[in-house]
Amino acid sequence: MAGRLIRIEDPADVRIAEFTSMRDRDLAGRGDRFIAEGRVVLQALMDAEAGQGRFVLEKALILENRVEGVGDLLARMGGACPVYVAGREVLDAAVGFAMHRGILAVGRHVPAPSLPDFLGHMPERALLVVACSIANHDNIGGIFRNAGVFGADGVVLDASCCDPLYRKAIRVSVGAALRVPFCRGGGIAELVGTLASAGFDIAGLSPQGAQALSAFQPGGRLALLMGTEGEGLPDDILKAVKTLRIEQAPGMDSLNVATASGIALWHVAGRMGRTGGV
Repeated sequence: MAGRLIRIEDPADVRIAEFTSMRDRDLAGRGDRFIAEGRVVLQALMDAEAGQGRFVLEKALILENRVEGVGDLLARMGGACPVYVAGREVLDAAVGFAMHRGILAVGRHVPAPSLPDFLGHMPERALLVVACSIANHDNIGGIFRNAGVFGADGVVLDASCCDPLYRKAIRVSVGAALRVPFCRGGGIAELVGTLASAGFDIAGLSPQGAQALSAFQPGGRLALLMGTEGEGLPDDILKAVKTLRIEQAPGMDSLNVATASGIALWHVAGRMGRTGGV
């Protein structure tokens, strides 16, 4: 293992340029590259690369005293992936802050060519989460984490959603953003039309939903629509699809969207046989 490690002595070394000044910028949204932080996320990236072909691990930067602890992961890395090692002072100076967990990597997402192609790879009894205008990285990370925990087959994002490969979103998702397949499409109305054409029943979550979630029995293929905080799903979408509400005590406006996604996914996943739930 020691023979493949490349020592970095200068924080301005161009070979680690993607990792520099991470406090002020992020690779997400620049092509399809992103930063992965920590052992759990690096392992998720490597698993996704090996098992799904949706991601490529391009390079890694490891704090010298963390090398031994990730020896099993380094042994799995292909020879084409350079592994850089640096001391604490050099790594902190390069990254721009000390809270980087000492394990960093650059990954590249290989997206589906189109939403129809993405949906074409879904199983007959598929469960999808569809996110509309989710602009908060904590929420998008929470939605992906819930999708992974409850066995959703994928996440579909409209064009106005934030990037699930932003490093904070990946971290909040505990690596689920790399494990759960996803596809970004156009406007929400366009996505709904494509999903309907692919045979999906579509249900939108709303505090004013016509049917209680507890009474909902999903069919063969289901797409659960989640809207942004405050505004929720657009009115024209709510008029066009089945709407579900999560019963709650009076006096409160609504649940956080990530929390609501967890409750809804637990319910439908149980009824679709994904978990030992309802």
